[in-house]
Amino acid sequence: MKSITNISSRTAGLVASAFMAALLGSATVNAADVPDAAAVEALVKSAQAEGRVDSVGMPDSWANWKDTWADLESKYSLAHSDTDMSSAEEVAKFKAEGDNATADIGDVGFAFGPIAVKQGVTQAYKPSTWDEIPDWAKDKDGEWMLGYTGTIAFMINKKLVSEDQRPTSFADLAKGDYNVSVGAVGKASQANNAILAAAFANGGKESDLTPGLEVFAELARQGRLSLAEPTIANLEKGEVEVALLWDFNALNYRDQIDRDNFEVVIPSDASVTSGYATIINKHAAHPNAAKLAREYILSDAGQLNLAKGYARPIRAEHLTLPEEIAAKLLPNEQYANARPVQDFAGWEASASQLPRQWQSQVLIHQQ
Repeated sequence: MKSITNISSRTAGLVASAFMAALLGSATVNAADVPDAAAVEALVKSAQAEGRVDSVGMPDSWANWKDTWADLESKYSLAHSDTDMSSAEEVAKFKAEGDNATADIGDVGFAFGPIAVKQGVTQAYKPSTWDEIPDWAKDKDGEWMLGYTGTIAFMINKKLVSEDQRPTSFADLAKGDYNVSVGAVGKASQANNAILAAAFANGGKESDLTPGLEVFAELARQGRLSLAEPTIANLEKGEVEVALLWDFNALNYRDQIDRDNFEVVIPSDASVTSGYATIINKHAAHPNAAKLAREYILSDAGQLNLAKGYARPIRAEHLTLPEEIAAKLLPNEQYANARPVQDFAGWEASASQLPRQWQSQVLIHQQ
């Protein structure tokens, strides 16, 4: 594939001109409108006046957020800090802090975008690339929108799992001697979607996760369900043998630790493709900086940053990835049986019940 050589005219509007900013003065962006270049320039000026953006759930190691934060600092002089936490914790934090908000923007799993809106903790902003974001991947009013998608994958430590036992499907999980780590089910979108993927592979659906929970209940009965978090640190220390992770995390961790010692595969029987959405805190202390962050995340340059972090950009159809980035990703044929959520109401209801079900149907069998 050819490298990206030109940035779209809409993205070019992000490059701040001190002269233009001075002319625009106090111009503001109406959240209900898709901003033109002049409105984006005004947003840049307002964001620079605020001077910083504080995020939650957007750490440097996840989907290459570090390059986006570095760009926002170098291009727009925005200082940044992040506190890593799960999607549920992000929404709860926005709600609990109210007017005393310490975070401006968060990145939450697909199911948590509508939940955040219902909780009344978001504010709208439509970026200039709004029309290139699929309708299914955004709130119609701009309260949330996906920046990238991910698919649940197996990450296998080849030093700890013999070649003849390495799983390629959910059906394989029940037959091995290795331990399986899934993470904080009921809290983290990655872990919740791993349960949904297992359900898809065993005849379940968004409104019925029982077949997926049974996969992990059986692992618990066998004493093979590991409660070690599938973090890069635990993987590097050899405390995780097989982990269920988003493909972009698994591929990133593989290359950071040792590409030769880990294998990443999409389960062949089924998996789920979902994504993560930015939410801007209704009470953000730096609202314009948060809006500029979203603007940049959805620009060509911001989308390319996500692709560098192994995430599939939501505007992928409008981009051409450089060959060196495309080479890091899994072949398309591995995704043949991966599918997105279709019953959103059913998935939202199931996700809300997962903390209790994980305890009563899975951890009760833990030895």
